[in-house]
Amino acid sequence: MILMIAFASLARAQSVVPPQIAMINDAIEQGWADYEITPAKEADDAVWCRRVFLDIIGRIPSLEEQQEFAADRGGNRRAKLVDRLLHDDRYTEEYANHWATVWSNLLIGRGGGMDRRDLTNRDGMMKYLRDSFAENKSYDRMVYELVTAEGATKPGAPGFNGAVNFLVGKVNEEKAVLAASSVSRIFLGQQVQCTQCHNHPFNDWKQQKFWEFNSFFRQTRALRRFVDGTRDVDYAELVSEDYAGEAGDPNDALVFYEMRNGLTRVAYPVFTDGTEISKSGYVDDVNRRHELGRLMMDSQSLDRMAINRYWSMFLGYGFTKPIDDMGPHNNPTHPQLLDDLANAFRGSSYNVKDLITWLTLSRPYSLAAVLGSNNQIDDPSIGETPKFSRFYLRQMSAEQLYQSLVSASGGNATGTYEQQEKKRREWLRQFVVTFGTDEGDEATTFDGSIPQALMLFNGELTQNATSTKPGSFLDRLSQSGKSTRDRLNLLYKAGLSRQPTKREVALAGELYRARGGKEIEMLQDVWWAILNSNEFIMQH
Repeated sequence: MILMIAFASLARAQSVVPPQIAMINDAIEQGWADYEITPAKEADDAVWCRRVFLDIIGRIPSLEEQQEFAADRGGNRRAKLVDRLLHDDRYTEEYANHWATVWSNLLIGRGGGMDRRDLTNRDGMMKYLRDSFAENKSYDRMVYELVTAEGATKPGAPGFNGAVNFLVGKVNEEKAVLAASSVSRIFLGQQVQCTQCHNHPFNDWKQQKFWEFNSFFRQTRALRRFVDGTRDVDYAELVSEDYAGEAGDPNDALVFYEMRNGLTRVAYPVFTDGTEISKSGYVDDVNRRHELGRLMMDSQSLDRMAINRYWSMFLGYGFTKPIDDMGPHNNPTHPQLLDDLANAFRGSSYNVKDLITWLTLSRPYSLAAVLGSNNQIDDPSIGETPKFSRFYLRQMSAEQLYQSLVSASGGNATGTYEQQEKKRREWLRQFVVTFGTDEGDEATTFDGSIPQALMLFNGELTQNATSTKPGSFLDRLSQSGKSTRDRLNLLYKAGLSRQPTKREVALAGELYRARGGKEIEMLQDVWWAILNSNEFIMQH
């Protein structure tokens, strides 16, 4: 009897919702009540499993992984799967690679380090980020290192520090304008790039404020290091050096800027909250970037921006639009929840895996992607503010599609990491679109262009995924199950996390007859169609 009571107490303890998740649920549910909307039903386990694999490690689950999850009959199996993806050694490498890719794209763009003339070294950036995520480095420490880093860009070079690749291509040109605007936008949620020339028309950023923030980067230089005896650039080095200011006096290292009316004004390093630091340009007196990093660590803007970004990554939309333009001029949809989560993130010592756990186990994340009659006003695609009463459909990123096609082939990519990465980068180039903005913004799109279509239909990845050679996914599938219908069900489960519809079963029957009763050829045709369907490409 005592043992039964103990087990019952343990079960209750396991079912208690962590306070951070309860905080999310309560705030979002209150919004549904306020708008008098009924949320979508909870997504079934198979759909949710596919969703969480894509979001946490960047690919769809294998059939075996889906079956492992389905075989767990415990009431907290979703929590156990999230814990497994975040903490099990089996997934550490995939987790680190996925998030290194996400953050490399944010910090240097998909094209960063791809041009031989570029000072940025993409491999160095990826190595730093992979190592950071593999060890679960705290978010604040990672940001501090990225903002204050010094050293060489290239792995293996003397003084290598991969973190320098964030700023190395942004400090030499145009008075480090891109360095200032990138740091403020990515980490503080403050879009300031247009205020270098004029006061912002909508928020409180003035020209003076921009050049004060920009002054933090004036001691920083990117130096080219050449191959011995040649003029070929081997790597770059980011250094802090004394800055004399634009008046030539390092004791009073000022910056000049011109207002629209033609008047010239002076700026010194002042943080966004008004905190001033020494005006000296001597590094021994004050290292301006180190001071900037310290001030950022104390800023609530750092916490709120992190929450807004990760929320948008997992829930489809941020609390503001755009996510990296926060402030009094851009009211968040759920201001109290944003602040509470920011405080909780700081309270967890900026543990990113804790934050991901809260988001993926929350109720809004668990909902089906259904827009029904009871939540029609929750449609951000037509300009409505997001209420998070359903999971918002979105395309996989090109990187997620690549890794999912690799997974769909029934195994991992072959070759060394460098060889795999080269193949991946070549494949991704077909999907990158660069916009002519101040930040050189990029996106990946599946717009149905002929090169994209041909690559998806007939490319090496698809050929590998649909191969029937011995040991392939389809070969192993053909030897499983009790019947053709069983194997067809498994095929749809592997690609789309659902059973085939009656019409899809009928079409498979027609293909079976057209192939003269050769089942594996029918399965190959169906698998090819699944991998090239819109449903496969969607995160749902």
